[in-house]
Amino acid sequence: MSGPSAPSTRPREPFDRRIARAVQAVTGRALGPHQTAIVRIGFSLTWLVFLLRELPHRHEMYGPDGPWSWELARRLTADNRAFTVLMWSDGRVWFEVVYGLAVLSAALLLVGWHTRAVSVVFMVGVLSLQNRSVFLGDGGDNVLHLAAIYLVLTRCGQVWSLDARRAARRSASRAAGKADRGPREDIAGPLLWTVLGGFLLATTWFSDITGEWWLPVLLWVLWLGHGLWWLVCRLAPGEPRTLLDVLANLTHNAALVVIMAEVCLIYATAGWYKIQGSRWQDGTALYYPLHLDYFSPWPALSELLGASGIMVLLLTYGTVIVQIAFPFTLFHRKAKNVLLVAMMLEHAGIAVLLGLPVFSLAMISADAVFLPTAFLVALGARVARGRDRVLGRRSAGTLPEQRRAGEEHGPRTLVG
Repeated sequence: MSGPSAPSTRPREPFDRRIARAVQAVTGRALGPHQTAIVRIGFSLTWLVFLLRELPHRHEMYGPDGPWSWELARRLTADNRAFTVLMWSDGRVWFEVVYGLAVLSAALLLVGWHTRAVSVVFMVGVLSLQNRSVFLGDGGDNVLHLAAIYLVLTRCGQVWSLDARRAARRSASRAAGKADRGPREDIAGPLLWTVLGGFLLATTWFSDITGEWWLPVLLWVLWLGHGLWWLVCRLAPGEPRTLLDVLANLTHNAALVVIMAEVCLIYATAGWYKIQGSRWQDGTALYYPLHLDYFSPWPALSELLGASGIMVLLLTYGTVIVQIAFPFTLFHRKAKNVLLVAMMLEHAGIAVLLGLPVFSLAMISADAVFLPTAFLVALGARVARGRDRVLGRRSAGTLPEQRRAGEEHGPRTLVG
């Protein structure tokens, strides 16, 4: 028989070295590139679907024909200092321009075209329309409102975007020894930067009636930062570029943590408030919305589900348990993934049973920040193969150096 194993003599890593490795992990790269990309796609798709669905009713909801008149909205924004460019003018032409830009920015952010600049326009569109008629929103609108601000601070175009594909092609050209055609491809960047600079001057001019001082300051910092990034990438690609990369990674990682904390806070507060209600305690809370005509797009299905007391009880208690337990499972991968699937299925059920597809899509987009990277990579590969099959072309694959260029560095255009 062998004796007891000798204790390990492997020296413990010094504390300062562990701190240095942790700092390198936070500053060396933008974490969660696939998670931020799926959040970008989800929220831009949510806003785009909502705007297109409400296109025939846009004047009554946010325009001059709505019951909440322009003068009432002006008084409210003067008190709460909410930002909205729709207060610059009460004309129909200006409203159509703002609404059209909101639709366009959502579509461009969805495909990842110059995401750094388009995400700012997307944020302005979301804040402008929602703050114009604040009484039309629900919980999904509030989540989208916050996510639009956070996305501006993330490098959400590293993968699954036109920016990443452009960066990969440029890297492949350099690896093949071909001439860099960057200046020709970068025309859209400086042009977009110039146009947004003019918009920013107008925002600053009207800041006394459209919101707090911090938003124009944020827009100025972003605009100047994009210009500085473009200059450094071309004139000083050494240590100055590394410093800007570190700052961008820190900002991205901090915003990613804030998004994750926001999702946890939403579910924790929702769950704890639910258990204080008597209907949630006795397991009958789900019964009542299933019998409201306003929340019954499929009356037969709602009646079938509401007729089963056991099913109503299980769904009511299950909703509370999942929402309260989810924040406590983040450090247990398998438990977290199981509850994540349960929450997404719950929101899908809300979309079908209660007729709230936009709210459900917004919440599913927020939940996607916790999806495993392996699952997202496999999903992206499957979607790419399906796209190539539909388009009738053979997939050329992605070289490792192309993938690193798209994920680590991102596009190098002026505001891309």
